[in-house]
Amino acid sequence: MRTINLIVIHCSATRADRDFTEDDLEVCHRRRGFNGTGYHFYIRKNGDIKTTREIERIGAHAKGHNQNSIGICYEGGLDANGCIADTRTAAQKDAMFWLIINLHHRFPDIKVILGHRDLPGVQKACPCFDATKLQPLLEV
Repeated sequence: MRTINLIVIHCSATRADRDFTEDDLEVCHRRRGFNGTGYHFYIRKNGDIKTTREIERIGAHAKGHNQNSIGICYEGGLDANGCIADTRTAAQKDAMFWLIINLHHRFPDIKVILGHRDLPGVQKACPCFDATKLQPLLEV
């Protein structure tokens, strides 16, 4: 089993007024040359948590940080006009909190939560909110 000490939060960079399923995500990642979805979990707008890659498999979501991280992506990140926004629904926020707490209990070496944009050299807005504010969930 690999050592996991980081959670990286992502958004699908899709409009909140349109559905983007885990199957759509899979197709998108395969078109980009990945061997399946790069994130370990995908949170739909209704709060459903989809496992999209086994935790045992190294992710393909955060270059230089995949070996030691778990990638969580939420559906959305763009408002109805296509502008960057924190579009997480209440159900998505609850699911994300629950998932982070449970992952930390399973992997107590997780010490840091970052957004994709917080990684060195990343020039993206993803996940379109300050994911570092989720850090207190590692103390629950």
